[in-house]
Amino acid sequence: MAPHESGATSDVDALTESQVESAAAGEPEPAAVDDTASGDDSAPVDDSARVDGLTEAAESNGHVAPAENRVAPAVDESGASAGFDVDHYSPAIEQATVTPETPTPEPPSPEPVPATPEAIGEQTIVPAAAPDETRDADDASAQPPAPAATTGPRTVGRFVADALRAAGVRHAFTVPGESFLPLLDGLTEAGISVVATRHEGAAAFMAEAHGQLTGRPAACLATRAVGAANLAIGIHTARQNSTPMFALIGQVERAVRGREAFQEVDQVESFGRLAKWAAEPSTAADVRTAVEEGIRQAVGGRPGPVLISLPEDLLDEPIGDDRPADVARPASPRADVDDIRAVLQLLASATRPVIVAGGGVLRARTSSDLTRLAELLHVPVVAAWRRADVISNDNPLYLGMAGYGAPATVRDRLETADAMLVLGCRLNEITSYGYRVPAERTRWAHVDLAPRESAAGLRPPDVAVRSDARAFLRAAVQRLQGSVLLAELVDARRSANEADRAAWEAASVVDGGMWDGPGVHPGRTIATLRRVLPDQGIVTTDAGNFGGWAARGFRFRRPGTFLGPTSGAMGYGLPAAIAAALVHRDRPVVALVGDGGLAMTMAELETAVREHARVVVIAFDNERYGTIRMHQDRRGAESVATDLGPIDFAAVARACGARGIRVETDEAFEPALRQALASDRATVIHLSLDRRWQSVDEPAVR
Repeated sequence: MAPHESGATSDVDALTESQVESAAAGEPEPAAVDDTASGDDSAPVDDSARVDGLTEAAESNGHVAPAENRVAPAVDESGASAGFDVDHYSPAIEQATVTPETPTPEPPSPEPVPATPEAIGEQTIVPAAAPDETRDADDASAQPPAPAATTGPRTVGRFVADALRAAGVRHAFTVPGESFLPLLDGLTEAGISVVATRHEGAAAFMAEAHGQLTGRPAACLATRAVGAANLAIGIHTARQNSTPMFALIGQVERAVRGREAFQEVDQVESFGRLAKWAAEPSTAADVRTAVEEGIRQAVGGRPGPVLISLPEDLLDEPIGDDRPADVARPASPRADVDDIRAVLQLLASATRPVIVAGGGVLRARTSSDLTRLAELLHVPVVAAWRRADVISNDNPLYLGMAGYGAPATVRDRLETADAMLVLGCRLNEITSYGYRVPAERTRWAHVDLAPRESAAGLRPPDVAVRSDARAFLRAAVQRLQGSVLLAELVDARRSANEADRAAWEAASVVDGGMWDGPGVHPGRTIATLRRVLPDQGIVTTDAGNFGGWAARGFRFRRPGTFLGPTSGAMGYGLPAAIAAALVHRDRPVVALVGDGGLAMTMAELETAVREHARVVVIAFDNERYGTIRMHQDRRGAESVATDLGPIDFAAVARACGARGIRVETDEAFEPALRQALASDRATVIHLSLDRRWQSVDEPAVR
């Protein structure tokens, strides 16, 4: 809808330095210490390890500390953790060979009628058939075919494809072009599934969403300047989201390079500037260097998109050197013992500390470790913008997602923190509320693959740690299990956490107020979606004010269930949902979109039908670019270029072979949603939204 946009002690055996180093190196954790075992009562406490708020005990002695140094257990008495296992959503690398299936003709859709409880609620909802085992062998991702044997000399096109396959690429998305046909051949021969899209922008969005969801890069392909220009929005989104991705662009033949040949442009110096790294090899010998370095750049350090421009006449040349590409990933950086201690001291010695957690936690598959750290220290977690699934939102230490749509309690909690750990988050403008967080008086630590240095309006962190989030968290948790916390500070944090959680819960109610139309109450739509959608369901979002109700009111309970563009790009929601449905065919996928964003990529509904992606698209339609209209209203300006005409999105869906239904009332939404989730194909639920619903902060009802 908007253009782009406490008292007792609990001492336990301290970890030795070598144990902490083992944890930081990702080695297996030692067995848990038996708290009931008696140690050497005469063993002294290592006073050199004592810091404000945190003491590392050399041995358990069973004595109660003096009142002024009284300590509280670092974990609750049950030892229970509200964390959750992330292993279920980390898909394995596919290796199975698949036999292509023959699509079953789908019956034509009946003529639609506006949704009403009477029209929909009495229908029998038949669950969709289980995923075809030949398409979903590992129950996590559709299986591309295994690589075919090479016959004859290996070409540059096949070498590039084999290298991508070895780097983890399993899907490529494209609008095909004559400038890279040998590469398309190579991709299919290498066992990479190639998906044709209706627009290159959607191809790039799909590749980005695939990489964001799985942690493995996907590829998008386009032809010369015209195709690359359309890919640009997705390349920028991948850079903003820190997503590994390969953008492969066909280039004019080398003999006419520089003569302003058909669709020619310097792709490295133009579109390549949007990527993390870009190159254009000019000989077969250069290809190996470019591809191997491109892979290292895409997946190493802070991940990101890599652009490789490939001259058309180069792709059919023999590679010459038949060695496989070197796709070894660079080792992830790991925090040393002193860095871990410094961060823990920062948090443990504070009264109102907070952890801001971002996409680096999700990429590292370490949400459970983050939850454990927060529980051990009694420190709450705020999710970075569009990373709301970083821990379970039902955990009492979760205090909401920062940025657009967040209630005022989130910003207030961040700005009043006396200590802050920014973890796996680049602290962008939206998360930091215009770079006002961290506040000047807040001591802060940054743990990231690429920690921030001083920049305009941002002082450098008090503690900067270059580390993979998983390695840091596991080492930190292991170290805390040999530590005790000062009870006075713990009591203060517990009390503050309870009050902060209660304030956030009260401020994040989105379905209140009296509303009987016209159209739906957007907050009730989100509340119904949360109640009906299984916890493992994946939600994608487009850009626009409609997303504020989900940002504030939807509760994510599992990691890897939310995809959104931190670039603020419109048109993302539907392509991202299609990519998610291709990765997880056994899980429901719902795209939240506005009429503005959906209209930009709605042709991909045909892609969803063709690829059997059973997405549910919920379209909030107020017939305007609502976010920009809001800004116009705030400055007292006239409405210029923000009012739009009607589109029958349900009819568009049916024209593309999907299901489409229009919902005019709150009562009609739930039966329509249940039917869509049970359907065997993509469905668009077209919601009528009154224009008085301007934003979650300016609703039509109070």
